[in-house]
Amino acid sequence: MKKVVVLGAGLVGAPMALDLIKNNEFDVLAVDFNDQYFAKLTKAGIRTKKMDLSLEGAIESVVLGADYVINATPGFMGFESLRRVINSGKNCIDIAFYPEDMFDLDELAKENGVCVISDIGVAPGMSNLLSAYGVSLLDETLDIKIYVGGLPIKKELPWEYKAPFSPADVIEEYTRPARFVVEGQLITKAALTDGELIDFPKAGVLEAFNSDGLRSLITTLDVPNMIEKTLRYPNYIDKIKLLRDSGFFDPEKRIINGMEISPLEVTSNILFDQWKLEEDDRDLTVMQIIVSGLKDGKAQTHIFDLYDEHDSATNIHSMARTTGYTATVALRLIDAGLYKKAGVNAPEFLADSKKNVDFMLKGLSERGVNYTHTIK
Repeated sequence: MKKVVVLGAGLVGAPMALDLIKNNEFDVLAVDFNDQYFAKLTKAGIRTKKMDLSLEGAIESVVLGADYVINATPGFMGFESLRRVINSGKNCIDIAFYPEDMFDLDELAKENGVCVISDIGVAPGMSNLLSAYGVSLLDETLDIKIYVGGLPIKKELPWEYKAPFSPADVIEEYTRPARFVVEGQLITKAALTDGELIDFPKAGVLEAFNSDGLRSLITTLDVPNMIEKTLRYPNYIDKIKLLRDSGFFDPEKRIINGMEISPLEVTSNILFDQWKLEEDDRDLTVMQIIVSGLKDGKAQTHIFDLYDEHDSATNIHSMARTTGYTATVALRLIDAGLYKKAGVNAPEFLADSKKNVDFMLKGLSERGVNYTHTIK
């Protein structure tokens, strides 16, 4: 039985480990410094190991003997974790979502003869893959729009929001400039700009705003107009702008009562409890990808929709399902020999074969994550 090491056994990592042991497919070891989910994993027959993965030699020792590795470490350590996995010569599925450029490790991966698929969650991830697939269905692509958000089903003031990831990572999304493409030119605007209200199937009216979510698509797809927007419940933008513009996200440290601390640290600490997605919280994920262009000289648009909710049967959150299962299906794609290109691969690279796209969509559907495809 092939062995998989999951680096990071949190809200997303634990469901991935559980999915991989279904039908005795893989022997799984879940590794994390936080043992919050270890009891559940051990009960299911998954081996666990408590370890500080940031320590020198930790990752190298724990992946020794593994056939595959899933990098689900936090964003701040994700890039370095992936580098160490690659140096260990292991094929890797990478969902760490770090700010660094994944392709900076491409040559290293090729030198080590390993296949890495990075950013392979829901967005980035399926948003990239389906955007590229839509491009392949057109003779000429003129426009790609991606709208995506994870939200609590129960709205609770003041935020009407819960974070499946750490508040610091979410705040980063609100402070990092948003990059998108207009008429072939890279445009940068502040996050939270260009707000608009859009009515989505099942999810209803949501507020969309600019965020830096295109990532690798900016350079890998030759499409003159591309943008990704984050979705929240209406009136969310003004609340976050008030915090941001008032300096509550400022990372510069200040001395307060003899202690050195930054406003960002204080804000993150306060929001942690308010935004924390508890185990019994029910959430939803909504995504719409609109790929427009020309086919046989006529205008044609391909629309891919996702609406997913917390699974009450397994008590697994929607964001964990839509992100984590994308990663585990991608691992199975490599294991089936359908994709084995050495180097660091973006999700959109998988769309070079319809067989890959069908494999991913089928695998997700078998796990209750269903995408619809409409042609207009």
